[in-house]
Amino acid sequence: MSKKERPTTKKLTTSSLKIITNDRAKIDGDVATVGITDHAQAELGDIVYVELPEVGSEMEATKSFGVVESVKAASDVYSPVSGTVVEVNEALNDTPGAVNESPFESGWLMKVKVSDVPSSLMDAAAYEKSIA
Repeated sequence: MSKKERPTTKKLTTSSLKIITNDRAKIDGDVATVGITDHAQAELGDIVYVELPEVGSEMEATKSFGVVESVKAASDVYSPVSGTVVEVNEALNDTPGAVNESPFESGWLMKVKVSDVPSSLMDAAAYEKSIA
């Protein structure tokens, strides 16, 4: 996978952005489409770079799998589920801004064949309440 040169950005801690609570998974059968929430992309601002894992990588829930960089911050992103990466969104190498434009559609980060879903994973209603 070819990667563009990473732009220089101001670094903020992930705890200041609460990015771990803003990672999402849409589970369809045994495959989860993983990305960040609309709230997270809005907090980050214009996304200029996305670092993705390799297909075949093993993911562990709550562990970092990549980086999302914007014009104002760089944040680790965390897998909300455990399993094996079966696909990554290669289009983000050329158009990382798709995460801003459509985080739930064209801005997804990876697809994981799920082996475990933590019981602490919030549904959409609980998440909305947590950020209100």
